[in-house]
Amino acid sequence: MTGTNLKRLHVITWGCQMNVYDSGRMADVLAPLGYGPAAEPDGADMVILNTCHIRDKAAEKVFSELGRLRRLKEATGGRMILAVAGCVAQAEGAEILARAPYVDIVLGPQTYHRLPEMVARASRAGGAVIETDFPPEDKFDHLPESATPQGVTAFLTIQEGCDKFCSFCVVPYTRGAETSRPVAAVLREARHLVAQGAREITLLGQNVNAWHGEAPDGSHWGLGRLLREMAEIPGLLRLRYATSHPREMTDELVAAHRDIPALMPFLHLPIQSGADRILAAMNRKHTADDYRRIIGRLRDARPDLALSSDFIVGHPGETEADFDATMALVRDIGFAQAYSFKYSPRPGTPAAGADVQVAEADKDRRLQALQALLRNQQARFGAGCVGLDLPVLFTGPGRHPGQIAGRSLFLQPVHVIGMPSLIGHETTVRIVASHPNSLAGTLIQEKQIA
Repeated sequence: MTGTNLKRLHVITWGCQMNVYDSGRMADVLAPLGYGPAAEPDGADMVILNTCHIRDKAAEKVFSELGRLRRLKEATGGRMILAVAGCVAQAEGAEILARAPYVDIVLGPQTYHRLPEMVARASRAGGAVIETDFPPEDKFDHLPESATPQGVTAFLTIQEGCDKFCSFCVVPYTRGAETSRPVAAVLREARHLVAQGAREITLLGQNVNAWHGEAPDGSHWGLGRLLREMAEIPGLLRLRYATSHPREMTDELVAAHRDIPALMPFLHLPIQSGADRILAAMNRKHTADDYRRIIGRLRDARPDLALSSDFIVGHPGETEADFDATMALVRDIGFAQAYSFKYSPRPGTPAAGADVQVAEADKDRRLQALQALLRNQQARFGAGCVGLDLPVLFTGPGRHPGQIAGRSLFLQPVHVIGMPSLIGHETTVRIVASHPNSLAGTLIQEKQIA
């Protein structure tokens, strides 16, 4: 491909790690058409806005961004191809084209393997192309191997969709039913990522621990067995997975935390609320004490396990007593970090039509109290790392001259003064300071551990 033939592609990604993975795969699909990466949308030949529908006013944020991109498209004389992908596209594709008729392509998260065809149709017909149906074929069967390395740390989607139907969540409607990629395909992509330089892989799924991939012999593996197999890949130092559901935390997976050194002692396991009444209203199908017992089993298996979770305050019908139960659960468990949000109604979900909505002032007050407690726990966890010698996988340069940055076992960013040659290696660092969102350390071993 000569430089004169190269087209410039810019992808704007909002939302979860799975969207980050999807954005990279969209770039892979378009590479054979001559599209290379553009750092900015200005002057790009194609811009993809990869959207997320989880948070409040997601669609309005999309239209605001599209207004900005419209001006850039007009500056190219209309030659720029403008596409909207992801969950907002899936849920509101017709509305996008009605309000933003200058958009060329609207595609859901299950159809991006068809992007080359969509680009050809949009260019040929001069009209909008919309692909938001769930196709009969599996998109992963039609994706090329990634030609662009993700880096020292890489994402690998192994499971998509959700059958849980939590009352507040749009994912089952935008991502479809739970599906699991086959064992051979996952292992093939994992080995490819390692060959490209990945030393840590995070397995992704809406309910990643519900993964049950078919093996070549026709049997089905659970996530625990997959992790054991992946840990044997030469050159792969670390494994993680996200996001999980408490109902899918099997004995096999708990044992994997005990037995696999490469499986990092950090787990994101959302609970959403500490009140059984609200968990039932959310259709979570577990109780707060079920969650406590799961955490107990995990900590018995891996005593140094650090935890992260998701919380929603102000779900319809939540009382002060319900919120107090959430605060009690947070105090009981202790989290190294967590994500917390005010409930916001998502159109088409059962909770959106509930009679008893919580006042915004109450949501605000509860969220502030919860976040203060969670910040305190995160600060205590970070302070507890000071003085420890921890393995750190270095992933790139730091923000300051002479500095390199990496990740601890517990996913915390760590900064040290060190040589760039350490990037891609895991070395021992003595933690000397804890900051709100990172750790500082000094090298005590300058050669890689493994």
